Amino acid sequence: MGIHSINHVQLAFPAGEEAEVRRFYGTLVGLTELNYSSGGALHFVAGSQRIDLVPSAQWQPPPAASVLAFEVQNLPRLRSQMIAANLPIEERQPLPGYLRFRVLDPAGNLIEFIEPDPSQSTV
Repeated sequence: MGIHSINHVQLAFPAGEEAEVRRFYGTLVGLTELNYSSGGALHFVAGSQRIDLVPSAQWQPPPAASVLAFEVQNLPRLRSQMIAANLPIEERQPLPGYLRFRVLDPAGNLIEFIEPDPSQSTV
């Protein structure tokens, strides 16, 4: 047995917020939505992995330590899109060797976007 990748990540969101979740992950982040009939859950493709977003009537804010990080291309363009959508971004914690920023999705999940920065030394 060998684990070679993560198949999917599942995050909850407040029931009734499907449109905002779709806008964030589909329109702003640019992920492709899969059309599964799965009781209101939304499914998006991120490379070879899947992000499953499940509505919850008993939704609770996620713990502050929980983060979903995407490695992206053209981080400055994505950053500009988030700012244009009036989403507050956090850039205060540098990560050696990467450019990055964080934003909250519509459910309050902390989402991080990173891109390798060859101009930074990781040594």
